[in-house]
Amino acid sequence: MEIPETRYAKSGELSIAYQVVGEGPLDVVFVPGFVSNVEWGWELPPWREAWSRISSFARLIAFDKRGTGLSDRTERLPTLEERMDDVRAVMDAAGSERAALVGISEGGPMSLLFSATYPDRTSALVLWASFARSTQAPGYPIGVPPELAELTFDRVEEQWGSGRVIRAIAFHDAARDEATLRLLARAEKNAATPSLAAAALRFGAECDVRDVLSAISVPTLVIHRTGDRLIPVECGRYLAENIQGAKYVELPGDFHLSAAGGDAEVADEIEEFLTGRRHMTEIDRVLKTVLFTDIVRSTELAAEVGDRRWRDLLDRHDAAVRDELGRFGGVEVKTTGDGFLAAFDGPARAIRCARVISERSRRLGLEVRAGLHSGECEVRGEDLAGMTVHIGARVAAIAVPGEVLVTSTVRDLVIGSDFEFEDRGIQALKGVPGEWHTLAVVDGRAR
Repeated sequence: MEIPETRYAKSGELSIAYQVVGEGPLDVVFVPGFVSNVEWGWELPPWREAWSRISSFARLIAFDKRGTGLSDRTERLPTLEERMDDVRAVMDAAGSERAALVGISEGGPMSLLFSATYPDRTSALVLWASFARSTQAPGYPIGVPPELAELTFDRVEEQWGSGRVIRAIAFHDAARDEATLRLLARAEKNAATPSLAAAALRFGAECDVRDVLSAISVPTLVIHRTGDRLIPVECGRYLAENIQGAKYVELPGDFHLSAAGGDAEVADEIEEFLTGRRHMTEIDRVLKTVLFTDIVRSTELAAEVGDRRWRDLLDRHDAAVRDELGRFGGVEVKTTGDGFLAAFDGPARAIRCARVISERSRRLGLEVRAGLHSGECEVRGEDLAGMTVHIGARVAAIAVPGEVLVTSTVRDLVIGSDFEFEDRGIQALKGVPGEWHTLAVVDGRAR
């Protein structure tokens, strides 16, 4: 998708990066968690899903806090007061007199303080997986134990830039493949340095705005998952109990954010709270064969050939894939790190396309694995969703280098096409109910 234009607002001597998306009748300022990057956010499912939904019914204003993302880096972390200055600067630059604030995770405390300080500029407040205080304290036993929080800070600094931190926050329910991890690694590096990321988390743990709650006078929605692994659900309940008139919505789930479309119900609640109506998604269901491809050992190859040569190889690979998709009637749905998700009206064409992509990639010195599954897909704009897509991704993840792996569903649908298959046995696909019979294509051309 096309990334919205990034603009800059002046907050004192600093430049604060922000974007404005959508043309709805109300303004919504999205206050990010401990770090962010307004451009990379569109590449990551949780943020892309949230921003797309909000901008469908409102004018979304997203920004990077000073010190993070595309905003000016600072020698020290800003105070809550300075962060409020940044929100006002961004609102002024965007021409917003009054806006609803959606504070997610560590963005909640500043949103609370802003709403209490500037009620004339705050039309509503949404606190998503957030807190007034996140760690335990005297008279406040519901937070995270301080010693556990300290261990987390050290681990974040050690692992930052590897992709594992964001994956732990929002990608535990997504495929743990190399391509996804590389995508997340780049997102982390573009959001903050290791020391700043750890310091931002520590700052969030030190925030305590419990005394502000009684001063909140704007309409407030609190949303929390019962099994949130980062911020205990009791923190959300505390907010709702201590903000007069707050609406509280508790949703099932053992995650902080979801990378597999699990936050659509949160977006539904936010839209209904802010607009008075619930989003009605028109979902078309169609039979498709989905093809997932992925370059094997791409990290090692990139290190061997160097960045410039690797970029050239990727460009040639991507051009070859798109060329073959066009030849075989496939539709590119999206890129997935160093691979593709494509859809076909017929499984035979999908198999032939996958084999040719594998052969052309091999001539470039690259090994590609591919996975295919046929079934009913949910069409959401230009994207595909549903169990068929999840199965296709999992099948590709277990394919060996150079292999085109299909489910028995695909095999059954190409009976008469004279393809040859080699049995790969019954597989348990992670996150997919039941067991699945998989087969490798050993002759991708019909006789």
